[in-house]
Amino acid sequence: MQIAEPLLKVESLVKRYKSSATSVHPESAAAVDGVSLAIPPKKTLALVGESGSGKSTLAFCIASMERPTAGRIWVDGIELTTLSERELRAVRPRVQLIFQDPAAAMNPRWTALQIVAEPMVIQNQIARGEQFDRAQILLERVGLSASAGSRRLAEFSGGQRQRLAIARALALDPKLLILDEAFSALDCSVQAQMVNLLIELQSSVGITCLFITHDLAMAALIADQIAVMDRGRIVESGDASDVVLHPMQEYTRALLAASPRMSQPPAAHNS
Repeated sequence: MQIAEPLLKVESLVKRYKSSATSVHPESAAAVDGVSLAIPPKKTLALVGESGSGKSTLAFCIASMERPTAGRIWVDGIELTTLSERELRAVRPRVQLIFQDPAAAMNPRWTALQIVAEPMVIQNQIARGEQFDRAQILLERVGLSASAGSRRLAEFSGGQRQRLAIARALALDPKLLILDEAFSALDCSVQAQMVNLLIELQSSVGITCLFITHDLAMAALIADQIAVMDRGRIVESGDASDVVLHPMQEYTRALLAASPRMSQPPAAHNS
């Protein structure tokens, strides 16, 4: 049986920021320190760690929003770290990033259809007459009603706004979806609905996901693999059920103890 090449591959990635002159280490500080990981096509890897562990910085590097200091990144066979800024502009649509507060990236004066269609308008890869038809299909695919297209942002709940953000992210048929604490502001029942939506979309659309969270129990519900990150490094990784049921590191055990329990047991996800 042939093993598929990873959709995302990160190798020895380092991202350093210059520290202030008053810092103990004025030369630089490593937010990401030698991280390597891989995600097979149509699978989800959850990156779990506390605030400040380097998760978001890693996501920004993968999404080409930050240039890494060292290391290599491949998405769908393309090595991003060798590309010029002009070349990166052409491949950025392959990776879409969804944040905790999706409203910050949406025009409150626009309708939901306009919000979802915006990436298609900017990239101009789809005929103008088809853009709103595709936007309507995407709204329905993420579980929003047919009438939602004419509503504005203020008329949607937090969970509905995240559904809208996911529809918008899917507009350009990305290869990789990065969700950075995207569900953490939602209550547990809505979180569970969003987890189910993402698993359903992965099955129907075939998207590959990097799911970033501080909640190890939620990671176990949604992910095939879990990587635990602490102070810029991956300290533990493996199958989701193994990491949750048999954590090897004290840091992982502490994260698990701090995770709020959802409506399903941690080992419920099965891909």
